[in-house]
Amino acid sequence: MPAFRQVGEKQLPQQIIFMAWSPKRDLIALVNKVGEVLLHRLANFQRVWSLPPNENTGKEVAALAWRPDGKILAFGLADTKRVILCDVEKPESLHSFSVDAPITYMHWMEVTEESSVLTSFYNAEDESNLLLPKLPALPKNYSTTAKIFSEEKSDEIMKLLGDVRLNALVLGGSSGFIEVYAYGMYKIATVTGVAGSCLGLCFSSDLKSLSVVTEVQVSPDSAPEITYFQLDTSLLSVYLPEVTRMARKFTHISTLLQYIKLSLTCMCEAWEEILMQMDSRLTKFVQEKNTTTSVQDEFMQLLLWGKASLELQALLMNQLTVKGLKKLGQSIESSYSSIQKLVISHLQSGSEALLYHLSELKGMASWKQKYESLGLDAAGIDDAITAVGSFILKANELLQVIDSSMKNFKAFFRWLYVAMLRMSEDHVLPELNKMTQKDITFVADFLTEHFNEYLKDEDDDLVSPPNTEGNQWFNFLQNSTHLKESPLLFPYYPQKSLHFVKRRMEGIIDQCLQKPADVIGKAVHQAVCLRLYKGSKSEDSTSRLFKLPFMWNDKSSNLHYVLFTMLESSLSKIYILRRHTDVSRSPDNGLLAVDFGNFLNNSINESSDTSFYSCVDAHFYDDETITVVLKENAEQEGKERILAQLPLSSVYVDENQEREFSLNSNKRLDEQSDDVPTRTVFLESQWRVLENMKAQYVAVNGIRKVSCVLSSNLRHVRVFEMDVEDDGEAEEEEEEEETTPIVGEEHEELTLSAVNHNSMCGGSAEVADETEEHESSLDS
Repeated sequence: MPAFRQVGEKQLPQQIIFMAWSPKRDLIALVNKVGEVLLHRLANFQRVWSLPPNENTGKEVAALAWRPDGKILAFGLADTKRVILCDVEKPESLHSFSVDAPITYMHWMEVTEESSVLTSFYNAEDESNLLLPKLPALPKNYSTTAKIFSEEKSDEIMKLLGDVRLNALVLGGSSGFIEVYAYGMYKIATVTGVAGSCLGLCFSSDLKSLSVVTEVQVSPDSAPEITYFQLDTSLLSVYLPEVTRMARKFTHISTLLQYIKLSLTCMCEAWEEILMQMDSRLTKFVQEKNTTTSVQDEFMQLLLWGKASLELQALLMNQLTVKGLKKLGQSIESSYSSIQKLVISHLQSGSEALLYHLSELKGMASWKQKYESLGLDAAGIDDAITAVGSFILKANELLQVIDSSMKNFKAFFRWLYVAMLRMSEDHVLPELNKMTQKDITFVADFLTEHFNEYLKDEDDDLVSPPNTEGNQWFNFLQNSTHLKESPLLFPYYPQKSLHFVKRRMEGIIDQCLQKPADVIGKAVHQAVCLRLYKGSKSEDSTSRLFKLPFMWNDKSSNLHYVLFTMLESSLSKIYILRRHTDVSRSPDNGLLAVDFGNFLNNSINESSDTSFYSCVDAHFYDDETITVVLKENAEQEGKERILAQLPLSSVYVDENQEREFSLNSNKRLDEQSDDVPTRTVFLESQWRVLENMKAQYVAVNGIRKVSCVLSSNLRHVRVFEMDVEDDGEAEEEEEEEETTPIVGEEHEELTLSAVNHNSMCGGSAEVADETEEHESSLDS
């Protein structure tokens, strides 16, 4: 009986360029050639959702990675140099950020190290939740970018942060670009000193070392060299509790800045609504009037002389009407109230939470023994706290301006209502007819005010800054030389807009957050550099996306593995490079080559000295097993390819064998490949012939015990369960159970069904029409 049970097969309409299994669930993420990100479930390879390419985010997906808990999918875009974090439940961007170079590889790891210090920190993590009120959800009727903060039922910020245990998203790009982001959001290290474009990354779960494989272009005319680097990141390992606490704080700060930014966006949209409603009524009037006077002058003339021009009268009586004026007034008053509410409940609560976290960070920075080595700077944090204080002052000032503007607005609409009643010769109630000098001033102020300046996104000074005359506290501060320069008082910028003060605050906080990344990055140094082999000079860009090397971190024994084949010298062998995550403990070389002998027992004679199969693709299934796709060396048309499990125990029979090889560092590895110790293996039971499929690539998940094989045309996929066998009725019963809802961690099952697919993403979760015709014939 063939090993592995096939549970799905499909012909896809577009070529697939990336595949990645969820680490915790029976879900696989795919990226096709047009830039669409797809999520499929194991059962019948059914589509859960799709995220089409977007002009704003980008179209050229160049890397894919799952967060270790399987709740967030990250993908990097080469054309816009952006990284998007996407919710697994629905195709929505939770967070995105820009990087300095096009991304070529991503790796998301979780720290497994345990210590009493870390445990106490995990337990104390909820302190801020007890002390700070929960941030109010942003209104859904405004910006579509505010989805992350517009959920009423769940705390979306905590969802984005995930588990308290530190996880890190490592990004590799062109020209030696490598950055490490804690929780996929806050940059904790900018690594320098690595040459070439990144092909693979693996960060050890104890944070002691980072393995990188790059493609180095030695000269424009020659083929690139594939090179392995092992970087010593022991600073992160030594200060793990401190790094975790600092990263957690900085990630809170990053999310709060995003929250404040989105709150301000909502405010601007509310103000634009007011302007649009006014403009829509006045545009036609401006176009038709023959006079050179402005609209403001026309209204001012009506206020002063009680007489309107014929054009203004026609506008008010024919286009606006008394009924329309009432409706417009209510609508504008509602928008004013929305702005006021956003300032009080969103801007202020977000700013206060920001002050809290920055103050805690300042306390951490004062503990120099723990945090100075990580680049935490108390002076920079002080500047950030001061900048947040200035922003809070500006927000309070805006509240006063809104209050004043509301008074003027109400007085204006009341006056205009009376004026229109008089024009139509209707009866005016006595209480409406009374108008004091104060009311006239309010109307005049409304016609000349510059409230919108406070929300304009410009650096110019305000045309009409707030009037500070008669403000006793302001005058007292101006006349006191000691208090004027006091660090206890936040600086005040009466001449500047809210946007300007917010941008200044963001710049200072970014600078404060950037320093640790630079300091930690400089502490990372190169421990090992191995020139592996010469790459192919002219290579199809699609095939490059899948090609080996593949990298793996064995958490239990703290080992890095690199799987690769050397294209020029020998197609048959797969090379396994093994290094300890602790740089000082790594063996000198730790290199073995694996040959695959004939195990199909056909007419060709077996020979332990002759390699019979070439490795087409290889991935680590778990710490003990490698999944390989094999083809016969003398492959002819019609010959089937093989999916097999290679146990590491059959490779590492003699622990001393890999030490026999002495590497000459002056030569590339492919120039010394004949001297590399080689093991010829004969697989016994864990293999299956892939009939009617020219298999080329494989993606595996040892936790869920599944694999997905992709054909060389990049459209044909087959899904297998790896630890079962085809055996009649029992298999059918199990298969029925498998098609029930996705089995995840306890209490973490995805509740994604056909009923709610359309509601999740406005119809983008439907299965493509062109693939449906294949389902009945292909799904097994």
